[in-house]
Amino acid sequence: MTKEEKKDEATATDPSRQGEAEVEEKEVEVPKKFKDLVSEIEKMSVLELSELVKVLEDKFGVSSAAPMVMAGGAAPAAEAEAEEGGLLSVELTGGGDNKIGVIKALREVLPELGLKDAKDLTEAAPKVIKEGVEKAEAEEIKKKLEEVGAKVTLK
Repeated sequence: MTKEEKKDEATATDPSRQGEAEVEEKEVEVPKKFKDLVSEIEKMSVLELSELVKVLEDKFGVSSAAPMVMAGGAAPAAEAEAEEGGLLSVELTGGGDNKIGVIKALREVLPELGLKDAKDLTEAAPKVIKEGVEKAEAEEIKKKLEEVGAKVTLK
């Protein structure tokens, strides 16, 4: 089965993956010494990959964020935003009694999550579900999740 056929089959069986059909896969030559590692990573869910990245960042003291070149006037604005607490992390601290409702709300808030990923995230609470969001968006996410019985904190 070709990659295109696999992609079409995945899209047909999982409607949440419809956008993937349009995305072209880039062929990358993987060096022999990394083939096993890359094949293991390909088997991971988005949530597992996120956890792996976080562990690697903590272990080696690096960041996966793209380096940013700051202009001279950008620094004071960034400092002011950090002081105001403009960027927050939304942490799911408990799934509550209505786990199905929480899973649905998570998928609404984070459309990139599949059903299994949302379920795993709900069961793995406490877990940060979104980082670096504006205060208004963080409050909206918190409100949606708390409406269905989840416990959420903003950091």
